[in-house]
Amino acid sequence: MLTPLDIHNKEFKRSFRGYSEEEVDEFLDRVIKDYEQLYRDNMELKETLERINSKLEHYQHMENTLHNTLVIAQETAEEVKLNAKKESELLMKEGEVRAQKLVDEATLKVRRALNEYEDLKKQANVYRTRMLTLVQAQMEMLKTSQEDEN
Repeated sequence: MLTPLDIHNKEFKRSFRGYSEEEVDEFLDRVIKDYEQLYRDNMELKETLERINSKLEHYQHMENTLHNTLVIAQETAEEVKLNAKKESELLMKEGEVRAQKLVDEATLKVRRALNEYEDLKKQANVYRTRMLTLVQAQMEMLKTSQEDEN
């Protein structure tokens, strides 16, 4: 690539019927100025492009990171939902087991109470029968004693 210094240092051969040296020098000076400006602009554009590419890489990295974070957040949300559902099911099962245990205990207590009631009823009947027998025996004794007195 041609640099402004290359243009400035360029020497042309002189010929008998050549161009006016002064006009050529003036023109070359203008070309050098314009070329220097273009050269500087080109260098600035390259630097700007490098900065922009660097920022673009940075933003692409950020985008990838955000995307990965979003995917992880979605997976975590799904996992939390699944865990909550499992925990809910577990609590329901535990509740059902507890409820069944309470029902079983209540049923057992009712059976015991019914058995106690039946036992007490039998004991009351036995007591009534014994009392009745005792009263009848006493009545017989009183009758016998009254007949003996008469």
